[in-house]
Amino acid sequence: MAFLLSLFRYLFFCLLFCLSLCKEDPESFSADFHRYPFIRDASDFPDGGHSYDYIVVGGGTAGCPLAATLSRNFNVLLLERGGVPFSNVNVSFLRNFHLTLADLSKESASQFFSSTDGVLNSRARILGGGSSINAGFYTRANPEFIRKVGWDEKLVNESYPWVENQIVRRPSFAPWQRAFRDSLLDVGVSPYNGFTYDHIYGTKFSGTIFDRFGRRHTAAELLASANPRKLTVLVYATVEKVLFDTSGKQPKASGVVFKDKRGYRHQALLSNDIRSEVVLSSGAIGSPQMLLLSGVGPKADLEKLNIPVVFDNVNVGKGMSDNPMNAIFVPTNRSIKQTLIQSVGITKLGVYLESSCGFGQSKDSIRCHHGIVSAEIGQLSTIPPKQRTQEAVQAYVKNKRNLPFEVFRGGFILEKIASPLSTGDLKLINTDAEDNPSVTFNYFSHPHDLDRCVAGIRLAMQVVQSKYFTEFTQVDRQTTEKLLNTSVQANVNLIPKHMNDTASLEQFCRDTVITIWHYHGGCHVGKVVDRENRVIGVGRLRVVDGSTFSESPGTNPQATVMMMGRYMGVKILRERLGRAAGV
Repeated sequence: MAFLLSLFRYLFFCLLFCLSLCKEDPESFSADFHRYPFIRDASDFPDGGHSYDYIVVGGGTAGCPLAATLSRNFNVLLLERGGVPFSNVNVSFLRNFHLTLADLSKESASQFFSSTDGVLNSRARILGGGSSINAGFYTRANPEFIRKVGWDEKLVNESYPWVENQIVRRPSFAPWQRAFRDSLLDVGVSPYNGFTYDHIYGTKFSGTIFDRFGRRHTAAELLASANPRKLTVLVYATVEKVLFDTSGKQPKASGVVFKDKRGYRHQALLSNDIRSEVVLSSGAIGSPQMLLLSGVGPKADLEKLNIPVVFDNVNVGKGMSDNPMNAIFVPTNRSIKQTLIQSVGITKLGVYLESSCGFGQSKDSIRCHHGIVSAEIGQLSTIPPKQRTQEAVQAYVKNKRNLPFEVFRGGFILEKIASPLSTGDLKLINTDAEDNPSVTFNYFSHPHDLDRCVAGIRLAMQVVQSKYFTEFTQVDRQTTEKLLNTSVQANVNLIPKHMNDTASLEQFCRDTVITIWHYHGGCHVGKVVDRENRVIGVGRLRVVDGSTFSESPGTNPQATVMMMGRYMGVKILRERLGRAAGV
């Protein structure tokens, strides 16, 4: 009887565990709440009577480590427009990576937007920011990038491990990734640098924020390092604008106005200490958008929308850039395990090669997909991006069911251009902070970017044709020809059709350009913020995120953006407290 009772209890708790994995409740703090007692819903915010030393706008990859660090010594309010990631299974598990990016609802952890270039994209809308919706790859910036932005290298090298020791793992190296690594070396992307976080020419594999169970660990978990008595985190808090005191010679930030999910507005104010600050960490889209909404930006543009001008700066929203990515499909005749990015080839051509695989293994599944939704849409026939209407996308989704199963069994070689020279801008469409602004990246407007894309595609095809990949995928010439014929008949760009024709490859680059979500700019150092990230022309306001970058750091930016949050937090504390800073 005791045995049966124990067995029943065991099965009961197994059932509860399984149910908890299947549950998706973005408003629940799950069992992690005890680690984050300072997280509350914005609708519970008590108006009046309390001020803060720092108000951080945006609980993303930079905002979370920044707020956690500042709270060691000061009262900090962190405002995040989305919910928490801890109990959201679409965010938490590697196997569901694609679902959040494909979710267009207002409750999604990602907010869909399309640039004026016609390329589909996403911006994070959840605590943890991009680290809650990305592919998880963790690798540091090129040391030259650190020197170029003028950061203290000693503090940088202390800040990276602070992040890594909390949420970064060494991945279990998958067979597909091994074949990709061997193929990179076979075509000359050498030397082999093994496992390392460092950015080094050649081939390597690096860290991940997914653990061995496929569970994601986001920047939100860095909040566990905060002083719980000095940090308040409000979720579902959409900041509408920064408030300014304009009574002195220079306008200075005094607080923010934010809206909760019920539509009620609240004010959060800075303390009277002149060193208290509002810090924008809303990302490369959100931070320039917030400056414009608050009256900092080009005077003519602000006046068109009846936004009171606080400071006229024509550079806000300028210099927007996105690293263009193009993909080559690799079919396989063998069963493969799903993997996201683990290996990378860092070339001297100015391109990076990465790979993912293992999505859409079910022939009959109506949701059969490649997992990287932008990569799949990038293969949309020969329709240039600007002509990718909603009807065109819907037609593709419908017609892809008629494609052979081989099209959905395999993976992609992803080719990303480093430091693109093509740039665009960001402008407000209206004054609603919840709406996307108009964003233009001008992909391949600079001829050097197009030249590098062609070189990268040629190299990617060499990787695909390497003996290591062909032996691993077990794909014969007949299957390859079938796919090529499918590409022509179904008018999809699974692989380039004329490898020796430069003009054809240039067209392939233009037709299949997609994003790898590494966009940046809009608040450049020296134009919008100074070397200490203070906003030029106004007081008590900084920007700490990728909007200040003129290039995306390393092959993937999340490591450097999280490090930046910690780095700037320590710098601010040391500036204010000297050796007394408790970090």
